[in-house]
Amino acid sequence: MEKLLGTRCRYHLLFLFALLVIPRLAVAQAPDCDRPATGPDGWAVAAPAEAGLDPATLCAVVPRFADWRQADVHGIVVVRHGRLAFEHYFPGSDSLYGIVNLDTTFDAETLHDVRSVTKSVTSLCLGIAIDRGWVKSVDAPVLGFSPEWAEFDTPEKRRITLRHLLTMSAGFDWNEMISYADPANSEVRMNRAPDPYRFVLEQPVVSPPGEVYNYSGGDTTLIAAALKTATGRSIEQIAKDELFAPLGITAFAWYRYRNGDPIAPSGLRLRPRDMAKLGQLVLNHGQWGGRQVVSAGYVEAATAPQINGQGLFFYGYQFWLGRSFVSGREIDWAAAVGLGGQRIFIVPALDLVAVVTAGLYNDNLQGSVPLVILNQYVLAAALKQDSVR
Repeated sequence: MEKLLGTRCRYHLLFLFALLVIPRLAVAQAPDCDRPATGPDGWAVAAPAEAGLDPATLCAVVPRFADWRQADVHGIVVVRHGRLAFEHYFPGSDSLYGIVNLDTTFDAETLHDVRSVTKSVTSLCLGIAIDRGWVKSVDAPVLGFSPEWAEFDTPEKRRITLRHLLTMSAGFDWNEMISYADPANSEVRMNRAPDPYRFVLEQPVVSPPGEVYNYSGGDTTLIAAALKTATGRSIEQIAKDELFAPLGITAFAWYRYRNGDPIAPSGLRLRPRDMAKLGQLVLNHGQWGGRQVVSAGYVEAATAPQINGQGLFFYGYQFWLGRSFVSGREIDWAAAVGLGGQRIFIVPALDLVAVVTAGLYNDNLQGSVPLVILNQYVLAAALKQDSVR
C-alpha cells in the first residue's frame, strides 16, 4: 500500500545520527509572532512570551523553514504550561498513505497523515481498556483473546503477551527493514493479506518473546485485534469514544485494511492541534480537563524505558524515549514518531509539547528535521525565556 524509497533501517540510523550531530543551521531573525487563533477545540492560547517561550528564538523557525523547502515541513505546533503558544503551517505535498500526493496549503483544519504516531494512539487505547477492566493486564497472553487463535498455539506463541507486543519484542519473524516498495516487506505483505491478524499469527517465532526488539507493525496490529475481541469494538471506535471524545477531537480519518478494519500501526490522520492534545494528555499523566482519561500508571509505564530500541533510543509502550542537549543542558523527552517527519514530542522537565508534521516520507532528512525544530528553536526558546526569569 505504501510506496517508499528508503528503508526502515536507514530511517532509524538517521534518527539516531540526528540526535548526536544536529545540523548547525543559521538562525534567521523574525519579528515576535502573535498568539495562535482561539478555536472551538478548547485550547487556551497565549503569545509565546506569555507561555514562557522566547519569541525571537521560536519565531525564527518560520523564515528558516519557509526558505528551506527541501525540509518539507508542513506544520509546527507548540504548547507550554498547558497553553497553545505557537502554530504555523507551510504549503507542501500531502501524501495520502503513500497512494496520492496532492499540493496542499496546510492550515489548522487540515488533517495530516501521522503514520506510526498511530501506534502510540493504539497504546493509549489499550491503557484505557485495562483501566476499564476490559483487558486484564499487559501480561495477558495474546492467544487467550480468541478461541479462533487456538490453531496458532505453539509453546513459543503461547508465551507472547500484550507487553511483548507493546515493546515490539514478540519474536515473530518480521522484516520492516527493507523498502516499503519491496513486496517482501512484512508490513506490506500484512496490508495486502485478506486477514491481517491471521497473517501475523502465522509468522514463526524466531526469538524468545521479550528479549529482542524488532520494529513491527504486526505487533501493533495484534494489539488492535486483542482489543476488538475483548470489547467488540474496533480500534477506531475505542479511540473515538474513549480517547478522542474526552479531548474534544472530532476531526480524524483512518485508513483500512482489506477486511475493513482500521490500520492500527499507521493509518490515522489528525490535525496538528489535536496531535498536541494527545501530547498534553501524556504530559498531564493521563488527565485532560480534570478527567483521568487513561491512568497515570499506564502513562508512566508507556513513557518509561521498557526495552532498548535503536541505538541510544529506548522504547516504551509504543512511545520512543530520547534526549537532547541544548544550551548546556540535557533534556529527556518521550515521542510519538511517524514516518516522514511526524512527531509529538513530550518534554516533562519544561512542561512542553511540540508537534511537527512533514512530507519527508522518502527523504533522509526525516530523522533530523524534527530534531532541528525541537532543539534549535523550541527547546532553545523555552530555556532562554526561563533563564531571564
